[in-house]
Amino acid sequence: MGRLDQKIAVITGAATGIGEATAKLFASEGATVICADIKEEKLNQTVENILEDGGQAEACHVDVSSEESVTAFADKLKKQYGTIDVLFNNAGVDEQGGKVHEYPVELFDRIMAVDLRGTFLCSKFLIPLMLEKGGSIINNASMSGSAADLDRSGYNAAKGGIINFTKGMAIDYARSGIRVNSLSPGTIETPLIDELVGSKQENMGEKFREANKWITPLGRLGRPEEMATVALFLASDDSSYVTGEDIKADGGIMAYTWPGKMLIEDEEWKKGTK
Repeated sequence: MGRLDQKIAVITGAATGIGEATAKLFASEGATVICADIKEEKLNQTVENILEDGGQAEACHVDVSSEESVTAFADKLKKQYGTIDVLFNNAGVDEQGGKVHEYPVELFDRIMAVDLRGTFLCSKFLIPLMLEKGGSIINNASMSGSAADLDRSGYNAAKGGIINFTKGMAIDYARSGIRVNSLSPGTIETPLIDELVGSKQENMGEKFREANKWITPLGRLGRPEEMATVALFLASDDSSYVTGEDIKADGGIMAYTWPGKMLIEDEEWKKGTK
């Protein structure tokens, strides 16, 4: 407890999923958490929950893909707090778009605007608030940035861009005392999964989850709270000599080259899933 005492932490995409779980954890560790999202109603609920639990938090309506919205947000933070210690660029969207020749241009542009451009804009305009005393930046990438998902070229490209963008930022700001790392989750049980493939109660949603449980060495989907603990490590002084890294938290999916024995002896392998 108290690993983020007296720290001011900004989290984008804080209304639901990984962002919500991280906001709650950071607050419980002593941070004042600035929760930013475009979903106002859900965002307000996240902040209310933190306040009810005795934490400190504030809700800010921000569209990370809009330069005007992000600069207004940065100005507000500068006037109100003067500085920040942690930035978690977590906001992102995803949607299956088909193969490249079928992929809608507007979908590609939207994913790039929110996931990659949003990470750039928030970093560009909030880093000045960290330059005086340093801090930690965490960019939410994905295992899809290191490998690729079928029919999701836009998402793959955006997340791959975030991973390499992170490395560039780490070099740029290391001598300013700002550490920059990316977090690459695997398949995590969040509302986004419900939107993409259906809920647990729906047929396709159930099939998707069962397939992921089978193909994931740890035998299950991840939980938002498990990603939050990795983000806490990267935000805190526990990771004081870690920068420029992409930390994968994917249940082991990226550890193998092909399913191999999992296909040949599928029944035996499936026994290990939970």
